[in-house]
Amino acid sequence: MPEYEEARRGVIDVSSEKLDEFLKKTSTTEELKNLFVSSVTTQKNRKISEVLEIILAGALSADASDVHIEPQEKQVRLRFRLDGVLHDILLFDYKIYNLLLSRIKLVSGLKLNVRNQAQDGRFSIKVKEEEIAVRTSIIPEAYGESVVLRILNPKSIAITFEELGINKDLMNILEKELNKPNGMILTTGPTGSGKTTTLYAFLRKIYAPGSKIITLEDPVEYHLPNIVQTQVEEAIGYSFSAGLRSILRQDPDIIMVGEIRDLETAKTAINSALTGHLVLSTLHTNNAAGTIPRLIDLGVNPTSIAPAVNISMAQRLTRKLCDKCKEKQPASESETAIIKKIIATFPENISKPDTGKIFVWKAKGCKFCNSLGYKGRIGIYEAILIDEEVESLILLNPTETEILKKSGKQGILNMRQDGILKVINGTTSLDELQRVIEL
Repeated sequence: MPEYEEARRGVIDVSSEKLDEFLKKTSTTEELKNLFVSSVTTQKNRKISEVLEIILAGALSADASDVHIEPQEKQVRLRFRLDGVLHDILLFDYKIYNLLLSRIKLVSGLKLNVRNQAQDGRFSIKVKEEEIAVRTSIIPEAYGESVVLRILNPKSIAITFEELGINKDLMNILEKELNKPNGMILTTGPTGSGKTTTLYAFLRKIYAPGSKIITLEDPVEYHLPNIVQTQVEEAIGYSFSAGLRSILRQDPDIIMVGEIRDLETAKTAINSALTGHLVLSTLHTNNAAGTIPRLIDLGVNPTSIAPAVNISMAQRLTRKLCDKCKEKQPASESETAIIKKIIATFPENISKPDTGKIFVWKAKGCKFCNSLGYKGRIGIYEAILIDEEVESLILLNPTETEILKKSGKQGILNMRQDGILKVINGTTSLDELQRVIEL
């Protein structure tokens, strides 16, 4: 099939030999820069498609979640989002940018002649027998068109329940809640905090041949085996609330709703939890205690929330220190003060780390982590069980503060406490923890 027709199908078919060549040559971002420069300086002998493939190979090698191509006044900037943080990779000229932009639009099924409107599309990278989806977003800006390629690599969500980073005590609680036949499990956090990855891990944990699991997502980005995944289509009226009503006619045992955004979706999800279904979903709140006031703010009756919700979680993602180069050193005076302050708030049932002499781990940087000092991410978590005491409180339309005070007796770590334990054991740094939560 000619390259043009292949591109129109939205598939970049990278031969295994070519991909292996590029992957070997782009094991670090510095090597990617060198290969890119070498490629574009010999552009007469290369196809622009190969330049795009080099960028994508570099992104895959670095485990980048997003590729940003940003026109500036004199040059174009290429950036990768690595473990949640954007990093400059290189600058290139407008001649290459214009060719690259046309190539991206072509494979993404977008209009080549439209330059003053936002466009969204997608294509796939064919790696041996596997296709990795890439979601394309293009918007007009002052110097041209800004491009973001979201790489939906299945391995990024191939995390088991045990690998999420949940502490043992909370894991035991969650296992019990996930094995219940009905009720609602809510997880909260900002965009990019790993909520979907957590819910996918939950679904893989509880899947059994005798159960039917259906998801409602916006959009479906990753495919899970043995699970029916459906997608919101607002343009045709298939919203979260409409989709959820349809799912209930499909005889599900377990339902995952990507997000509860409005009263109708909230009421339908809660009713599902009260009528024999286990419902997993997400909300946008800052902490676990905020889920109840948020549902009430949406207009849900507290008398429905109390018996429906089993547990409310909150989470953030923190970068993990690179195991190859992290360095252990005594905590500074200010670091010691922060750590001791948080350890002093630990629940009575949780054993406190020794605060006699506190050590912390620092990011250094090596070839393995692209000189960043961090490699991969892990979650920090908190949760509130909706037990009898909290259930009684919900009926009184409580504030977050009142819920926190009442749930404090449950003996579950909050995100600050969970994060500090991960700092002390060298999983992450105090600087990184302070980047994602306020200490």
